Amino acid sequence: FGLMLAVAFLLGTWIASIRMREEGIEADPSTLLMYVMIGGIVGSKLYFAIDVSIRKDLDFWPLLLSRDGITFYGGLIGGVLMAWLGCTIHGVSLKVFTDCMAVVMLWGQALGRIGCFLVGDDYGAVTDVPWGMAFPQGAPPTTETVHPTMLYEMVWLFIGAAVLWRRRFRSPFLWAEYMMWNGAGRFVIEFWRVNEPIAWFMTEPQVIAVALLLSGGLLWVHYRRNPHTRPEPAGATEEAAS
Repeated sequence: FGLMLAVAFLLGTWIASIRMREEGIEADPSTLLMYVMIGGIVGSKLYFAIDVSIRKDLDFWPLLLSRDGITFYGGLIGGVLMAWLGCTIHGVSLKVFTDCMAVVMLWGQALGRIGCFLVGDDYGAVTDVPWGMAFPQGAPPTTETVHPTMLYEMVWLFIGAAVLWRRRFRSPFLWAEYMMWNGAGRFVIEFWRVNEPIAWFMTEPQVIAVALLLSGGLLWVHYRRNPHTRPEPAGATEEAAS
């Protein structure tokens, strides 16, 4: 899993450098991505420790300091907050930078899901479908055949990365489209996972996924109706000139 995170960082730096150049951002992409990565790691651990300590009435600090608990949504919150800090320090528009990060995030998440598959983590419910898998060395281990939901999400994320890459000059706000794509995929895939519902039929990740869908949709509509608030990407200008 750690190897896939390292690959995701290196690939993300390369993609971010291309996107930042297209958007006319002169700041070093690896520096800004380091803010995002630090925020993502801290946010994911905090979210895990707070969530589990409340739900299972366990001590907060042992959870925070444990090796477990790389939660995506906590990482997303922490990453965005640290991106805001990094953009403020380096004089970069947060909105333009998050546009650059949309495809990077999808690639990074997809590679992270490959890491989950390799260690046998985040698999789904027991199933008898032909492509079901067992993870006897997983975390936790299981000898029952389960849905490989990490692979379902990996495919969805790779498709999203390709779609958003093609839309990078046409979208009113690419980050909003990332939020909607991520939310839609997680909402559906969650039905094959084993998390307990917390509100009606929805699990905690589904509740957050709905929030991502709605907030992403509102942001997309706002910038669609107010295109003057969206800076013209340098890459789009060059593409039009050619």
